[in-house]
Amino acid sequence: MATYGIIKTINKPFVKVLDKVQQELQREGFGVLTQINLKEKFKEKLGVDFRRYIILGACNPPSAFKAIEAEENIGLMLPCNVIIYEKNDATVVGVIKPTAIMGIVENEKLKALAVTIEEKLMKVLDEVEKL
Repeated sequence: MATYGIIKTINKPFVKVLDKVQQELQREGFGVLTQINLKEKFKEKLGVDFRRYIILGACNPPSAFKAIEAEENIGLMLPCNVIIYEKNDATVVGVIKPTAIMGIVENEKLKALAVTIEEKLMKVLDEVEKL
């Protein structure tokens, strides 16, 4: 796996995993701003049948506010993306790795904030793994 994300394979049904991810994001203070259903979009726009694959745009408002205060243009890297998709009779969940993404910006305030957000996203993954 690339260094920009953390990926876990969960041997549970897609819908159960998706619901659990959303619950755990909320528990960690994230709202889901966007939900992109690639199966639907690929069918609609390309006429292609594709497996279930959802991209959630998750945002922790207090952290987003601090990030934008520290680095005005950091909105280019927000929100935090979370992916859920089917693969080989399992469900894969991935989260962006904020320390890797924010690491390209040379701003110490952002680095500390990225560690905090990454810890929260790891808690989400850990809880989903217990499903």
